[in-house]
Amino acid sequence: MTEQSIGPADNPIAPSPGRMKRILNWMRVHKWKTVLLLVGACVLFELLTLPCVEVYRLKSENPSETALMRQRIREAEDDRKPLRIVRQWIPLSRLPKHVIDAIIVAEDGTFFEHGGIDWFEVQESFEKNMEEGRSARGASTITQQLAKNLFLSTSKDPIRKLKEIAITLMMERVLSKQRILELYVNIVEWGRGIFGIEAAARTYFGKSASALTIDEATRLAAVIPSPLRHTPNSDSRYILRRKAIVLDRMSSRGWLHDSSGSDADSVQPHQQMPADLTPPPPAPGTTAADTTAADTTATDTTATDQGSGDGLQGRQSSD
Repeated sequence: MTEQSIGPADNPIAPSPGRMKRILNWMRVHKWKTVLLLVGACVLFELLTLPCVEVYRLKSENPSETALMRQRIREAEDDRKPLRIVRQWIPLSRLPKHVIDAIIVAEDGTFFEHGGIDWFEVQESFEKNMEEGRSARGASTITQQLAKNLFLSTSKDPIRKLKEIAITLMMERVLSKQRILELYVNIVEWGRGIFGIEAAARTYFGKSASALTIDEATRLAAVIPSPLRHTPNSDSRYILRRKAIVLDRMSSRGWLHDSSGSDADSVQPHQQMPADLTPPPPAPGTTAADTTAADTTATDTTATDQGSGDGLQGRQSSD
């Protein structure tokens, strides 16, 4: 049997030289259309790789690890510094109400009111960034931070941001607010290798998160945007300033009797978040938008941080 070589003319799959030439000529003439087509193809590919199944599993399954954990491990390996991941799951129902309140006013003051994207914050951040000529303020909500930490990375890649928005909207559609909060507090980063509020409470305060006082809760909430640079059990100017802002926000909503935090030890661990997580109305004379502030925060210089929802002072620009 004689073998025959198959050339381009005999192969229906391979494009002919003439066809390739016409395609290249079209691309040279229509440069912008070519760019848009390539970008569109990349975006479509990224959307097709969204973790749809994984999001649905989150309704009943707790994640064993997150993309941010894997990123931190890779970074540690590159630096040749051993990293041990410390985490311990705690049900949302076991957390005192003031713990959840502190995190909400610190990271996403309108969490119960938006559908995953806080468009007011998006507008405020856009205007602030345009005014300063740099990315000085982000606008990510708790759900956006959860999507990024679970499935993506801390990269500032615009494609990554589009995927984050898509995953965020999917999570808000599939998961309840209670479940989103439970996932968030259990996977958020609170220090090098420390993930979740239970691990953070035991590491910094030597107790379970179910026993955190108001003072301890506000300290933990204060460091979420920059957990690799600040520790909640320190009395640095940064911690004390941000803790005071969290307390003030909680007080303005009627969630505290004493914004100074002197009543911290009077709140017993059994005063926990109700099952329905219905948010109290804002204090008289305030609106939901009043729960977010306007100035910017310092970003971590050692690594890009997880958070970008800084409800205290406008959301940080590490997003």
